Amino acid sequence: MQAALFGPRWLRARLAALLPTFPAGSICVAFSGGVDSTALLAALAARARARLRLRALHVNHGLHPGADAWSAHCQSLARRLAVPLKVIAVKVPRTRGASLEAQARDARYAALARELQAGEVLLTAHQADDQLETVFLQLLRGAGVAGLAAMPPLTRFAAGWLARPLLERSRAELAAWVAERSLPWIEDVTNADERLDRNYLRRQVLPRIRSRWPACASAVGRSARHAAQAQRMLEEVGRADVNKAADGAQLSVQALRALSPQRRANALRVWIAAGGWPLPDARRLEELAGPVLDARDDANPAVAWRGVVARRHADRLGLHAAGAALPDTQLTWAWRTAPQLTLPCDLGTLKLDADVRGPIDLDLLPQELAVRWRLGGERLRPRGGGPRRAQKTLLQEAQVPPAERARLPLIFEGARLLAVADRWSDASIHARARALRRARIRWRHA
Repeated sequence: MQAALFGPRWLRARLAALLPTFPAGSICVAFSGGVDSTALLAALAARARARLRLRALHVNHGLHPGADAWSAHCQSLARRLAVPLKVIAVKVPRTRGASLEAQARDARYAALARELQAGEVLLTAHQADDQLETVFLQLLRGAGVAGLAAMPPLTRFAAGWLARPLLERSRAELAAWVAERSLPWIEDVTNADERLDRNYLRRQVLPRIRSRWPACASAVGRSARHAAQAQRMLEEVGRADVNKAADGAQLSVQALRALSPQRRANALRVWIAAGGWPLPDARRLEELAGPVLDARDDANPAVAWRGVVARRHADRLGLHAAGAALPDTQLTWAWRTAPQLTLPCDLGTLKLDADVRGPIDLDLLPQELAVRWRLGGERLRPRGGGPRRAQKTLLQEAQVPPAERARLPLIFEGARLLAVADRWSDASIHARARALRRARIRWRHA
């Protein structure tokens, strides 16, 4: 009976509820070859229609001797299901003192983000038991409301979206459905390693909890949804407070002081996250919301964490990459006579390279350009006929690390942003089909 709860019809109804345009659009499944992602991919493939563009991605971390065999298995099953699949090999850094599991997860999501196409929806096979484990782990780590909200069913990701349609289904349901159809799947041997917190929780703790509270996954899932609702409300209040206190990319200290301590901390958390910076721990956030804002105007206090520095100058609070020395002046670039511009502070060089396939029309480019660095509020139109986009949004969607965001040289004509280093350029200078002189901006840096 349980297996009947999950299937192609249920999955399509769930995706239609999550994605307003479904089944139109492009769907990409993160396919590990495990039982959960096998159920997800097979159920989608079983009822694929012409309007549904479906593909899969498999990330090979290379951390296990059987990693290549797992990739081969995924390729074989994808062929059987008639779903295009791409295998992505990644190198997982082994930083001393850091969790290898967390680093593998970060490398996996970074690889998936690079592959995701504009507007495409990435589906992962996280299910109700994963959500239960995540909430318990967050509780044991002392997480706040955002952590207890655990994994949302739908969120922005890279150039598109990330959806988790299976959060209401259990691991047992999915395994039963896969077994009924004799579909092969892989069991990751590391799932038995109880040195990993999630595995210990899954194998030693949760079975005892389930024996007393059989519906715990469903109940905890409801609690996570309540926490997510509360978090959305906190973010709405925080954005309103940040908008009132904002002065470009900085915040007014006087405006922050006018808020209650709780709203002040919430606004700072929202502001930091909106800039794509890692959030500080509770102690540093408390220091930022209290002593830093209460200090004398000439004290210039600062708080640092995880590669970020929040520094106060008089009535303004700003965020910077730790150790980043950025120019505070504007450069003039007469590119016709000097196609290469050397940037200060060891930020490399900007160059206009002639390229018959280049995206820039040199005849549309002003003779004299200005180069400066991010202040906040910069916008450009990356596609002809499309909307003007905030640079901040583009950087977040492309998952550019915060430390690199501050270093990106911005190319202007007066107050009009024409290019963000060699990543994006404004449609006003894009080369048309008959353009005679085309070029490509290149930013060479360490």
